[in-house]
Amino acid sequence: MSDSKRITASKKELLELEKGFWTGDEAYYSAHADTECLVAFPGMAQAMDNADLAKTATNPNRWRGLKIDLKGIIEPGSDIIMLTYEAHATRENGEPYAALVSSGYVHRVNGWKLMFHAQTPLETQKA
Repeated sequence: MSDSKRITASKKELLELEKGFWTGDEAYYSAHADTECLVAFPGMAQAMDNADLAKTATNPNRWRGLKIDLKGIIEPGSDIIMLTYEAHATRENGEPYAALVSSGYVHRVNGWKLMFHAQTPLETQKA
């Protein structure tokens, strides 16, 4: 495929999408997750449909002070982009949280949609 047919998302666009999944509500998830998304968290790894994934975002104030340190982006196909980063945030209850995160996006007619998301928690320092 020639480069002129490649669909690319800017780093800024992808990071804004990611931030929305940390801070967004059910409507955000519904709008930006693909029909089905593969998720992997400690104690949970499964395919979730859009509606079930959106239900996990019932509290949009669950994270504060989100910092994302991008580690890499690859585009293995013209309509798929994967990114990985280290995230640091504070839970609503004040507990610090850090994780290595990977997300995959697929380009659909209505934009980039989350199709894969995994988090591996890291040790955090208590403030």
